[in-house]
Amino acid sequence: GKGCNAAVYEAAIPGAGHLPHGRTGAAEGGSPARGDSRAVEGGSPARGDSGAGEGGSPARGDSRAVEGGSPARGDSRAGEGGNCGCEVSPAASDIRKRKKMKPHPNIIQVIRAFTANVPLLPGAWVEYPDVLPSRINPRGIGRNRTLFLVMKNYPCTLRQYLSISAPSSRWATLMILQLLEGVDHLVQQGIAHRDLKSDNILVEFDSVGCPRLVITDFGCCLADERLGMKLPFTNMYIDRGGNGCLMAPEVSAANPGPGRSINYSKSDAWSVGALAHEILGMPNPFYRQGGGHLESRHYQETQLPALPDSTPHHVQFVITLLLRRDPKKRPTARVAANMLHLHLWGAELLTPAPSSLEQMLSWLRCQTLLTFLQVGRNRDSPVETELRRCFLANLSFEEMDEAMELLLLCGNRSQ
Repeated sequence: GKGCNAAVYEAAIPGAGHLPHGRTGAAEGGSPARGDSRAVEGGSPARGDSGAGEGGSPARGDSRAVEGGSPARGDSRAGEGGNCGCEVSPAASDIRKRKKMKPHPNIIQVIRAFTANVPLLPGAWVEYPDVLPSRINPRGIGRNRTLFLVMKNYPCTLRQYLSISAPSSRWATLMILQLLEGVDHLVQQGIAHRDLKSDNILVEFDSVGCPRLVITDFGCCLADERLGMKLPFTNMYIDRGGNGCLMAPEVSAANPGPGRSINYSKSDAWSVGALAHEILGMPNPFYRQGGGHLESRHYQETQLPALPDSTPHHVQFVITLLLRRDPKKRPTARVAANMLHLHLWGAELLTPAPSSLEQMLSWLRCQTLLTFLQVGRNRDSPVETELRRCFLANLSFEEMDEAMELLLLCGNRSQ
């Protein structure tokens, strides 16, 4: 596959024979991955085995990507056009000290990253002749060295999966929940993805066939510990992120000026709300397909299309909340995830009579025991078990209370 900043190659470890699915990986740059697994060429991490993203966005993969083999920009990633108002070039010592993101089942994991000379790989003369170095192509303008990233091989992207499959209502709910868990993990690490779309989400399947979603393509992310989730927006030349169709309203409608900034703490959660339409078998209302699309800059919430009748009422309510224009009225990814957890596994807590603290603690003990038993029984945790573990690992009574209050409000409205 090929995006505007990378090419993706599938490969295997030489001499290892045929490996079980999922044991291959991806490398970035343009040479065989030194016996690792997959080779990717271009300057940004691979999404797996998929090619260009929607609108020609690059096939990247993690926030440590560099373009054309140059030192990592690392603090705030540039998006389309490569412009970023707060871009810096950290010293080598700063790069060594940089904190790595903790692993998460719904976030891509880069197995290895390294730079190497660009070789002439199959298809290079046809797919990307201009970015080859002059030692290979006399007219090429590429650099001699570039970045390789090695990562796991995934069967397809979310877009590819949804083009041939219609997940059940329960599996669709689990898929939306996985995206929320992944986004919450990013927020906890102080990272805004800024380019969530179905091309940038990889899919594999657990032991019962349930889709496991993995967020990738971090080439447009904001990951600067000094800035947190806020990007100074002092002029129009500062890049706001990647896909303009799925920019949250507070991002797309932001106006630059002295002392102004864009808060990305809830922007990825908004994008999950838009992607939920695709997962539920509907066109994304914010994609420019025909004349009926919505613009995130100025849409009205009443214009959002009705979700399928088969979608549980609680799930519809969560999606509606995620697509609220005002981020102050929009739940965090953590609260939205808790709402779906309660919908799936905590129906006894969502009765008209308020649950007591003892009832909640009893329910949590049961969930903990059930999760331990499932983990001990299954070598490879199914998606539902992973989600329960994420829920218990991020438990906060304050966020649980907020989720329960919203779901009870939803129940009152439906009566």
